[in-house]
Amino acid sequence: MTLIHDFDEVVERRGTDSKKYSPEYFDSDVIPMWIADTDFKSPKPVVEAIKNRAVHGVYGYTPVSREFKQEAVSWMARRFGYQPEVSSAEFVPGVIGGVICAIRALTHPGDKILLHTPAYGPFVDGIVNNGRRLNDSRLLLKDGKYEIDFDDFEKKCRDPRTKLFILCNPHNPTSRVFTEEELRRMGEICLENHVMVLSDEIHCDIVFKPHKHIPFASLDKRFEENSITFISPSKTFNVPGFRTAVMFAAEPVKHEMVHQVLVSNKGTGENIFGTVAFCAAYHSCDYYADQMVEYLEGNLKLVEETMDRINGMELIHPEGTYLFWIDCRGLGLDQETLMDRFVNKAKVGLHDGLHFGPEGRGFVRLNVAVPRSVLEQALKQIEAEFI
Repeated sequence: MTLIHDFDEVVERRGTDSKKYSPEYFDSDVIPMWIADTDFKSPKPVVEAIKNRAVHGVYGYTPVSREFKQEAVSWMARRFGYQPEVSSAEFVPGVIGGVICAIRALTHPGDKILLHTPAYGPFVDGIVNNGRRLNDSRLLLKDGKYEIDFDDFEKKCRDPRTKLFILCNPHNPTSRVFTEEELRRMGEICLENHVMVLSDEIHCDIVFKPHKHIPFASLDKRFEENSITFISPSKTFNVPGFRTAVMFAAEPVKHEMVHQVLVSNKGTGENIFGTVAFCAAYHSCDYYADQMVEYLEGNLKLVEETMDRINGMELIHPEGTYLFWIDCRGLGLDQETLMDRFVNKAKVGLHDGLHFGPEGRGFVRLNVAVPRSVLEQALKQIEAEFI
């Protein structure tokens, strides 16, 4: 019997140490729709698995289990037709934690790391704060859709100081889901120039029809050996607080290099409840992922209808993720005024586009992974302020 999840349920998160609802960021009368977690309860099998483990009463040190690796491999095989070797899988303390360990392992201070911009802020922080240099390739906005500037991408890869490319697919914040042709072309350019790929696929489960997520490593054995893929149930099943993710590193030497950095940073030990949640989600919660995407497609329709009524705002049509990128440049406002009107007038706390780099000026990011009634109220307030 297939379980049915109630995504319409409004869960009170204030008073639960939620960063999203913290008064540090917004007053209590502001609807927070910024940081990338959902307002949906986690699936019942995840909650029950955590309860069952908690009842045991002993929470000692825990080694990385084969079950953890096998569930990750099975999820990729079942959902995307890609079956990495179990031996390639390794626990990492969150996707960003894993990416930073890979940066430390595979590059040296002063090396350049390629990144599409606008970009997820922690990627930039992870590069710069570890003494590496950002080599950015700007995505081009054409007719309401972001495209890769392959001439620039190849030029940046040809720089002998460029050692890594961080691929974010589905892309945050632009909501692009890259096509097979785009992935293959990037993969070949990286191979030709000896640039290794770190593929962040944390949003892989949240893709809207007719688009399809294609794991980068699944396209070619050469790509698989020239890349490390990172996934986590955190975005899909609302468990980011457990800081639990997995990397797939098929090339043994590179895998060992990253492993040694994880060991030196004490990052190889499982989070006891995180791995319980991880295994339950990837073993028993396909139904939840499918139903959530369908629900989000309904939320997308509401946002599209609202944006169509507001002159000066344009929704960059989302192909994946629950993070929608909105072009507000047509309003003719500077960024400070734009954010003031959203937060202090409309009372909706969106993510400032400048968080994603200078290319985000004039943009905001809206998290729509909320019950429909909450989204309807937020859109009503936005429309009243800007129409």
